[in-house]
Amino acid sequence: MTFNILKDVAKLCGQLDWNTKLSELDEQAILYLVMTIQQMKDVGDDLKVRRIAQLIDDSIVESKKKEKQRTYLGASSLGDACARKIQYRYMGKEQDPGSGFTAKVYRIFQFGHVIEDMAHGWIVNAGFDLRSTDKNGEQFGFSIADDQIRGHIDGVICGGPDDIKYPMLWECKSANDKSFNEFVRKGVLRTNETYAAQIALYQSYMNLTDNPALFTVINKNTCEIYFELVPFNMHLAQKTSDKAVDILNASKNNELLPRIAVDSDYYACKYCEFRGSCWE
Repeated sequence: MTFNILKDVAKLCGQLDWNTKLSELDEQAILYLVMTIQQMKDVGDDLKVRRIAQLIDDSIVESKKKEKQRTYLGASSLGDACARKIQYRYMGKEQDPGSGFTAKVYRIFQFGHVIEDMAHGWIVNAGFDLRSTDKNGEQFGFSIADDQIRGHIDGVICGGPDDIKYPMLWECKSANDKSFNEFVRKGVLRTNETYAAQIALYQSYMNLTDNPALFTVINKNTCEIYFELVPFNMHLAQKTSDKAVDILNASKNNELLPRIAVDSDYYACKYCEFRGSCWE
């Protein structure tokens, strides 16, 4: 767009005799001049708003770079199918150049937290005793294996309508329309095993295995809400816990766990932030 307008300006300059008074220009030349000036203003405005957007994006990315890197295994990530990727993150391995999260992705994450806070308020206002922090204001969670495995839960529902059993783990996610409909059709275990493993692990280490967890998904496109009661899955909890132990032991012994696939074209590898270094 900018290049085309510059060509128009050059064309106009070639057509005009700059010694000619504005009052002496014919109607067509004046109209052409006014339109070109307006287009140049539009381009200038477009460059300004792009600059504003870029400054905001840069600020978001830079602020994330300054955050302290985790030195433990986060329970929310242990359901990932690739144990080596989890190990790389735990070891603090540098990501491939250009593979880090964009500002847009960070905004999506932050938007998810905002939605979670809103959902928390909706549930409390409906008469449920939903708690997410202890008496000191710290988020509920757990720490095991000498603080090498940690998890922070969204909340615990301790009371409410009499026909529901308490306490129950509360886990909340947000999703786009496509993913939301998958949760509705197939449930959390068949739709996203990472989330299912997270729930099972939280139930296990928070001693909330007696009653089903309340899994909540908010549709970011329509604001629909999906609720699912998720019974404790002991097999999945044990499988995920064993994976965490394998990662810790392998890292301690300076060993890398096996790759998830036999070549880098595998779908899970294509978008991995460690694809280049993993397969070099």
